[in-house]
Amino acid sequence: MTEKSLYERLGGYDGITGFANDLLRRLQNDSQLGRFWKNRGDDGIEREKQLLIDYLCSNSGGPVYYTGRKMKLVHEGMKINESDWGIFFEHAGATMIALGIPSQECDDIVSFVSSLKNDIVEL
Repeated sequence: MTEKSLYERLGGYDGITGFANDLLRRLQNDSQLGRFWKNRGDDGIEREKQLLIDYLCSNSGGPVYYTGRKMKLVHEGMKINESDWGIFFEHAGATMIALGIPSQECDDIVSFVSSLKNDIVEL
């Protein structure tokens, strides 16, 4: 029997979309991280959310093709620091708890996102 992909274990496209919706709401409303969405139009925010969903689906083994840029280029110049990174992980953890994501899938998500740190954190 073939092991299910993380995409499948997270509930496919709908599960990952729910994760992105909850997480982005938390990040945008955070007093420190909200600065990254300040002065952004609704259309730009929606496009960014769709790219995030596509990225997560594609990188978790789903049948979605990510058409966005590489993480390093996307985050270059944003001045994301260690404190921002830590707060992001707090919100990601809260999202996983709120959605009842099982511990193995949480560990897989944390491992994947942690692998992106050098491409995202600048300071």
